[in-house]
Amino acid sequence: MKNGLLIILCCVLSIQSFSQKTDKKLQALLETSIKGFEGQIGIYVKSLRTGAVVNINSDTVFPTASIVKVPIMIGIMDKIEKGEMHYDSSHIYKDSLLYEGEDILGSFKDGEKIALKKIMMLMLTTSDNTASLWLQKLAGTGVRINQLLDSFGFRNTRVNSRTPGREDIRKIYGWGQTSPAELGTLLEKIYRSDIFSKKACERMMRILGRNFWDENEAISMIPPYIEVFSKNGCVDASRSEVMVVNGPTNPYVFCVFTKNNKDKSWTYSNEAWTLQREISSLLWKYFEPRDKWIKP
Repeated sequence: MKNGLLIILCCVLSIQSFSQKTDKKLQALLETSIKGFEGQIGIYVKSLRTGAVVNINSDTVFPTASIVKVPIMIGIMDKIEKGEMHYDSSHIYKDSLLYEGEDILGSFKDGEKIALKKIMMLMLTTSDNTASLWLQKLAGTGVRINQLLDSFGFRNTRVNSRTPGREDIRKIYGWGQTSPAELGTLLEKIYRSDIFSKKACERMMRILGRNFWDENEAISMIPPYIEVFSKNGCVDASRSEVMVVNGPTNPYVFCVFTKNNKDKSWTYSNEAWTLQREISSLLWKYFEPRDKWIKP
């Protein structure tokens, strides 16, 4: 009996060790690719088939910009799971919710009805800020979202904006903050249905699979026939992106965050966007070498 338990324990430890191993070849390739970048960068990559990882400043805290909308989605889905909200419920838009910009929801008339699932779609698909701030409020404020994240073991991922007690840290990181390893792990948990019910996680994956922003970003280097579940976030000195690439033989998580970037331009040739596309192309060819798709 003791020998049997010992064998089981050894197997468990072996699996854990295997799942945490570093892909040294890929690590070297990525470290070479980011040399000379004029800013700070953090990268987390994980093969969802082998468990091998690459960590480059992956526990460093970065601004989320619009990637904070993933934690907000978690806050809303938690309420749906508990029966406190309903995915198909209708809500009344008020002009007081408007966040000035080019948002679709901001073009609504005061008093118009919209389904919760459509507000969520606008937040994740088009990165609509009016929808996002409304959902943050519906989720029970940033305080509740942060408590939920903490309960899941995420210590670096936080909502700062409109969250009492986080005014000073908001001045540093803006709307939200996270680390590449945490956001990558959060997406993996959604992908594996480890964070809520399978139904809830599948709903989140479907929303994350409809990203409108796919021209300048790393997602643009993935073939159009491959499922990608992603969210990106950008402000002047920070361009970041997190995704699960559901490759046919080697699905993987890719999370890249930048801050204090010298190049603050908003053109296709922006240094951070260019680097992220190059890394994304490298990863696709690395994990799916038999695929012949080449982006023109």
